[in-house]
Amino acid sequence: MFTGLVESLGTVRSLERRGDAARLMLETSLAGELSPGESLAVNGCCLTVTGKDDIGFDLLVETLNRTNLGGLSSGSRVNLERALRADGRFGGHFVQGHVDTTAKVIASDSKSADLNLLIEIPPAGAGYFIEKGSIAVNGVSLTVASLAEDHFGLWIIPHTLQETNLGDLKPGDRVNLEYDLLAKYAERQLGNRLSGIGDRC
Repeated sequence: MFTGLVESLGTVRSLERRGDAARLMLETSLAGELSPGESLAVNGCCLTVTGKDDIGFDLLVETLNRTNLGGLSSGSRVNLERALRADGRFGGHFVQGHVDTTAKVIASDSKSADLNLLIEIPPAGAGYFIEKGSIAVNGVSLTVASLAEDHFGLWIIPHTLQETNLGDLKPGDRVNLEYDLLAKYAERQLGNRLSGIGDRC
């Protein structure tokens, strides 16, 4: 479980394609604190650390199809967050690190010290968006500031711009989206009720 509060920015050393899979290598200030087998959210995607000195990850075809990690190149900056400790402060929202889909950035405009991002809404995920609701974008816990039929808007404050890679985004870039976990459970339960699944006698 994650919170969507980015701890550190990492830099891609390499992304090596291996058939349908790939091997991702990162440089990060967290390297000394990571152990093989540990979970790390990379741009919001929960990955398993392999290797002690060289921080690397095996990306399977599902990960490459579902996320923007396959489009990374040497020098790309990625958002990193370690899994939440049991005694940790919960400051964002429930983030599993299970990316639902990617979406295209429509506009990126600076407004004074802040950044206004407009991102397309994938048709299959339209029901998960509400104004002032939560959304994880590249692993960052954010609040939906505006909502239209085919896109949503975000306001990014200077601190978030400094601590994440959201300031690197430009129109046409694809970002990882993870919908609000509670919204997905609510949809599931409502669907079950409407279909009669789980009804009690």
